[in-house]
Amino acid sequence: MANVDARELESKVKQMYREVAESPEGEFHFEMGRVMAERLGYPATDLDRVPADAIASFAGVGHFFNLAGLESGETVVDLGSGSGMDTFVAALKVGPSGRVVGVDMTDEQLAKAERLRAAGGFGQITYRKAYIEETGLESGTAACVISNGVINLAPDKGRVFKEAARLLRPGGRLAIADIVTDAALPESVVCNADLWAACIGGAAQRDAYREQIEAAGLSVTRVQENPEYRFISDRALGATTKYGVKSVSILAVKR
Repeated sequence: MANVDARELESKVKQMYREVAESPEGEFHFEMGRVMAERLGYPATDLDRVPADAIASFAGVGHFFNLAGLESGETVVDLGSGSGMDTFVAALKVGPSGRVVGVDMTDEQLAKAERLRAAGGFGQITYRKAYIEETGLESGTAACVISNGVINLAPDKGRVFKEAARLLRPGGRLAIADIVTDAALPESVVCNADLWAACIGGAAQRDAYREQIEAAGLSVTRVQENPEYRFISDRALGATTKYGVKSVSILAVKR
């Protein structure tokens, strides 16, 4: 899965998600916004309390808060926090005594999320510019690590899962939604940075994906498919049909 040019991939991902932050009304391979979020399972009562501009740039692939079971006072780390929608939802769950840290590598996403955080008075949220493979955060401090449609963008997913395990305290939870495949993707797709940035080229075969989670010291306890998520461009739909590209939500616990 690491045969794509990592430098080119990072450039493509930053370019695409810069556009997601600044021009969410544009054309993408994937859906965005509130209609999709509600269809994926986000309650309207939560979304009503989240900044609308964060929802407009929401490019997640599933809902996992039903799996995460966040409680008041907990610390949550969001890997690839984007414009912040999931950090705001997490903040609602953990309350003012909790803490939410969003990690992202794209300046425009971080700037938008910070602007919305400050305007909304979400004092329990902070944002950090870093890679999801190496956050620089303290070990063993998170009750839950979350991520939505981002890990598939990483060339080395094993490193991401090891970083998540490092951040979690014993018994802590990893609750994520991501894109996986039924069949392993061919080199022609894997080596295409455009398809990686579109959340397709980097999708791992689902059994291999689970194995990497468990190799990091996490036990997968629940996997659910998200049939309401769908790609919209012809090229993305073609890959979805041919290789069984789909969204899943996963809960894993640190051993």
